[in-house]
Amino acid sequence: MPLALLALAIGAFGIGTTEFVIMGLLPEVAAGYGVSIPTAGLLVTGYALGVVLGAPLMTVLGTRVPRKRMLMLLMGLFVIGNVLSALAPVFGVMLAGRVVASLAHGAFFGIGSVVAAGLVAPEKKAGAIAMMFTGLTVANVVGVPLGTLVGQHLGWRVTFLIVAALGVIGLLGIARLVPDLPRPEGVRIRHELAAFRNVQVLLAMAMTVLGFGGVFAAITYITPMLTNVAGFADTSITWLLVLFGLGMVAGNLVGGRFADRSLMPMLYVSLGALAVVLALFTLTAHDKIGAAVTVTLIGALGFATVPPLQKRVLDQAAGAPTLASAVNIGAFNLGNALAAWLGGIVISAGLGWTAPNWVGAALAASALVLAVVSGALERRTGHRAAAAGRVIATGTPAPAPAAAPVSS
Repeated sequence: MPLALLALAIGAFGIGTTEFVIMGLLPEVAAGYGVSIPTAGLLVTGYALGVVLGAPLMTVLGTRVPRKRMLMLLMGLFVIGNVLSALAPVFGVMLAGRVVASLAHGAFFGIGSVVAAGLVAPEKKAGAIAMMFTGLTVANVVGVPLGTLVGQHLGWRVTFLIVAALGVIGLLGIARLVPDLPRPEGVRIRHELAAFRNVQVLLAMAMTVLGFGGVFAAITYITPMLTNVAGFADTSITWLLVLFGLGMVAGNLVGGRFADRSLMPMLYVSLGALAVVLALFTLTAHDKIGAAVTVTLIGALGFATVPPLQKRVLDQAAGAPTLASAVNIGAFNLGNALAAWLGGIVISAGLGWTAPNWVGAALAASALVLAVVSGALERRTGHRAAAAGRVIATGTPAPAPAAAPVSS
């Protein structure tokens, strides 16, 4: 794997840390600004919406910019957003800083996926994408726990300054290690938008929303679930989230490796297993060991879907992949928001702390159904193309109907 992937992974590490570390620092931020925790939660919502909107917006703005330069500009925007968050005198300014940082998120992963795939041989594309996303998964194992610890002891502002410094390192790494890649000739916005007329691209994005949404249905409410149902102490949650992060790292690498060998079967297996494990979590959540193992498996199976889904979009939008790739990153965050909302509904309805697991299982199962439909459509298209190819190769047209007999 090229060393340039390390620079992309460092940028991904910083982005992953700033996205998730706020969840562990909400009480400190709320106290610092004198707002309620639900109000502070807007920092999570605002970031997610910024990713959804920023992914297509920044990608469209960057269509006339060489990809390496665009990646550097995005990391610069990320640094500005985190510095603004760290120095914000009032809550509204911090929210603005979070939104500014989030605008870089989707486009960075979208363009970065295209760049990563272009740095390696075709049979290693999913592995290269997984290598970049490793930075995001490692952030949940190292960056988020350490960022939370620093924020709790030295102040949350220090955490965001450290994240900004990570962004500077990522920017310098991209400048030094990523080769100069010319802007693809002939690429226009209408070409990029044309990819969304491909039903396979839309199916892949729908799988992203539903499949990864299944993960967040459970993980959003993991703290009350594990403390109120499994009986863990509040101090144990950090280490349980580390297990979740370790599962993400392993699943991401395995997903990338096997997606290069057999993409659709990898999606069938990972989505099907994710649906089963999420359903079982309603039972295992009542046992500490069972809950810890299940949390790890959810992380592994959830992120095993990321490289194949991202590669699926790149493959199906091969003529103009950049915008589709970035929008698919936004689809992950859309799934997160949708799942968290649905999980909150079932809890508010009095169905219990484990009810979001059923929501997650249903979402993952729906993604599996879409994957099966997508595979069937692809096989049918392949059969038609093969039949047409045989006609062209043999030069034999379809048999004409028999002529009617002529009466005397």
